[in-house]
Amino acid sequence: MTLSRLFKTAALATAIASTSSLALADDYHIGVTVPSADHGWTAGLLWWAQQAADDLSEKYPDVSFTVLSANSGTAQVSNVEDLMIRNLDALVILPHDPATLQAVISEAYDEGIYTVVVDRELETPAQNVFIAGDNPGLGDHAARYIAEELGGEGNILVLEGPPIPINSQRVDAFNRVMENYPDINILASQTTNWNPQQALSVTEDLLGSNPEVDAIWAGDDDVLISALQAVDENNRDDIKLIVGGGGSQRVIEMIRDEHPMVKGTVTYPPNMIASAMALAVHGVKGEHLGDMYHGVPSRLILNADLITLDNVEEYYEPEASY
Repeated sequence: MTLSRLFKTAALATAIASTSSLALADDYHIGVTVPSADHGWTAGLLWWAQQAADDLSEKYPDVSFTVLSANSGTAQVSNVEDLMIRNLDALVILPHDPATLQAVISEAYDEGIYTVVVDRELETPAQNVFIAGDNPGLGDHAARYIAEELGGEGNILVLEGPPIPINSQRVDAFNRVMENYPDINILASQTTNWNPQQALSVTEDLLGSNPEVDAIWAGDDDVLISALQAVDENNRDDIKLIVGGGGSQRVIEMIRDEHPMVKGTVTYPPNMIASAMALAVHGVKGEHLGDMYHGVPSRLILNADLITLDNVEEYYEPEASY
């Protein structure tokens, strides 16, 4: 145990008192840390983490959870260090920034704490399980859907995320599909950092410099909402289609209501954190998962599903925050 962690012990009294999911006497203590809710998807992530903590602790009385969030990579390092002095048996983490979290996650893993890394992969693997959505699949499905809806021709704008691997995986897969449609012209592909305000500004600029646009691929449902706002505020009636990514309930409701432009999105489910917590329960106990003949898999990639009017009811969860 490092000295920095020892010095945090006094500060933990307040944190422990305010963490309703912490039970000191239980057999297994699982710590969960995620980025703070700075937009819809991360809000959904935190909602599902808290939901899973309630559901799983009720189903497995010998397991307790502590769920923490952090607004930066540095703050999340402190989260992990705090959790590690609470007799931690398993760590479930979606790294705010994998590079910043690499050392402390490696330390936890090396100390024998069962570790599940979610969504953002470490450069040097240090986990028992990695679970994520299908980023290439998200880009692939979006591109095929747009190409089909446009009849194989038209002008499109691409609103990218931050310059991180998962964005590159989505965009690269999207572009590979579009190579098969020479009559579809990608007018611009620009970062929005998946930030709604930045997405609004970027979309307004792109609309101003491109008078003929048939479709927009947002790659993220929060970005889709901003793009739609920019289209509406600029009175653009040339745009036939805006496709997102993530599967937010707000966008799902638009699809259900047959919005004239918002007709599809692709899942990247924030409930992956809940699945990661379930994996940690079985993994730390050394149990098989369901009817599998082996233990918990070391790597799981969740399906990317295209949501349209044809199947939207399967994904409608009005109580979810995302």
